[in-house]
Amino acid sequence: MLTKQQIRYCLDEIANMFPNAHCELVHRNPFELLIAVVLSAQCTDALVNKVTKQLFEKYKTPEDYVSVPLEELQQDIRSIGLYRNKAKNIQQLCRILIEQYNGEVPKNRDELMKLPGVGRKTANVVVSVAFGVPAIAVDTHVERVSKRLGICRWKDSVLEVEETLMKKIPKEEWSVTHHRLIFFGRYHCKAQSPKCDVCPLLHLCREGKKRMKGKM
Repeated sequence: MLTKQQIRYCLDEIANMFPNAHCELVHRNPFELLIAVVLSAQCTDALVNKVTKQLFEKYKTPEDYVSVPLEELQQDIRSIGLYRNKAKNIQQLCRILIEQYNGEVPKNRDELMKLPGVGRKTANVVVSVAFGVPAIAVDTHVERVSKRLGICRWKDSVLEVEETLMKKIPKEEWSVTHHRLIFFGRYHCKAQSPKCDVCPLLHLCREGKKRMKGKM
């Protein structure tokens, strides 16, 4: 496991590599972000952005989503994985927003997690990106990078990864670190072919050293 100083070094290096890391889901307001994040489960941001380009022109408010038949919404998001389930969740969460929240997206993570299709990761993304609340959303990239580097243990659950990162990273850096870890995992420390040979963290990375040993 990495020491506090080593973690600081890793975070600074990743910040140098991806100084402009940000949420890549295209949205104009908290409601669009919520819909985009629900759609992004087990799906790439690039595909979601492709679909929401038309979707967000057709549907602008929670009322718009509940005013069409479920089948119509399903067709509009058909190219996205699990589209039937996601369409159902979107209509249900829109009804709840209208009935309980005056059509507004709640700013509280626990309230968000009561909405259909919204798990802890989704709620963390929304509060962090839309409302500026410090949070670390653990997606596959964040989990992979944290475990490969040795910031977290291999056997840690997603929740344990989140809790460990929150302990080891200053609170004011949670949100930006979450984006940087995603960019690092998406574009550098990839699942299939990580760029270990050109990685500035190789000397600290237990997984990278193991991989490079196999290539020598």
